[in-house]
Amino acid sequence: MITIGIDEAGRGPVIGPMTIAGIGIDESLAKKFKLMGVKDSKMLSIKRIYLLEREIIKSSDNFKFLKLSAEEIDNRFENGKNLNYLELDNMANIANDLIGETVVVDSPSRNTEKIKSYLSNKIRNKRIIAENYADKNHVEVSAASIIAKANREREVEKIKKELGYDFGSGYPSDPKTIQFIKIITENGKINEEPYKKFVRKTWNTVKYASNRTLNFFD
Repeated sequence: MITIGIDEAGRGPVIGPMTIAGIGIDESLAKKFKLMGVKDSKMLSIKRIYLLEREIIKSSDNFKFLKLSAEEIDNRFENGKNLNYLELDNMANIANDLIGETVVVDSPSRNTEKIKSYLSNKIRNKRIIAENYADKNHVEVSAASIIAKANREREVEKIKKELGYDFGSGYPSDPKTIQFIKIITENGKINEEPYKKFVRKTWNTVKYASNRTLNFFD
């Protein structure tokens, strides 16, 4: 039996895309991944993530990933979607394109039954499992989290090169990120190319950036 695991990376950042990945594996490949040390990407260094990603995609061609740009995320309400449903629709697209009898997703909501019900109307002919912390409890979801994280990190590095600025991780908790957002908000460049296509302007981080006081010694 083949089980498909699906997870995302970059749901919370104010800069850059969210990446979503899925991979279908059988029991023997699941055992191999566990022996390799495949686990939730949040528990791994970026160097280890890249190493494991190479081994994962060498082991299977039954995987897929996609990215949602900052602009797509900002336009979610125009398309009648909140972030959860935007993410779930793309998870369903991945699941429908992969081979497997069961789909395990890392649920974006605590209401896992609601998530399961929504996906059941989107994913064809597959059993659906929606769990919180599935990336910790299911190796196929861990593998998907590694693929998603590796691709998110590569996208962030590309953005830094294009902008010529090291804005850190892109997360609101990162002082480098907040400094960058403050600068481009206060000088008006946030609404100009190339900045505007990379920054999620609907995030409160942007709305209140000018009011933030930075202390780099915290």
